[in-house]
Amino acid sequence: MIIFHVLHRSFLAKQRLPPLSGRRQFWGWLNAVFNRVDYERIKDVGPDRAASEWLLRCGAKVRYEGFEKWQYDYNGLPTGPLGKYKIQAIDATESCIMHRGFDYLDGLEHLEELKLCQCIYIEDACLERISQTVNLQESLRRMEVISCGNVTDKGVISLHSLRNLEYLFLRDLPGIGKKEMILELLQKSLPSLQIELDLKD
Repeated sequence: MIIFHVLHRSFLAKQRLPPLSGRRQFWGWLNAVFNRVDYERIKDVGPDRAASEWLLRCGAKVRYEGFEKWQYDYNGLPTGPLGKYKIQAIDATESCIMHRGFDYLDGLEHLEELKLCQCIYIEDACLERISQTVNLQESLRRMEVISCGNVTDKGVISLHSLRNLEYLFLRDLPGIGKKEMILELLQKSLPSLQIELDLKD
């Protein structure tokens, strides 16, 4: 199933396929399967390992605390004592992560950086879920939300609960309509937050 996800674009280009709506349904179903939370797996291998498997399965990559190299190969996930590898950064560019999988984030205590770029399933509920996750309220320092067409003012405003956030970059978010209000609310709630916006007026 992982191979299907990674190679689905080239596969679609070479095959005689059903109509576009049928293909969308199939990939939507498959991506939902990738995002199903396995709570037993979290108990067995710990939150960071389970979250790593989820993220890589969905096409994202992770970087562990104390390491410079990004991990993007599911089959190359490091082995060793449980709890040795703590997720410090997530780059979810062009991944299929969606709200139903966000329970995997609950146990991440070392996550400082999160990049959501061109994620077609990221919506306001995802940002709200991030902002309500107690561990992330403490740990997140840097966040980028780029070209996520389902994100609106509501989702971005919810990020005010990330009390230790130091840097927020927002770009190409057509659902954002109240740029000045967002700036005012976030800067009032998080005075030390550096915000960069590249939004069309």
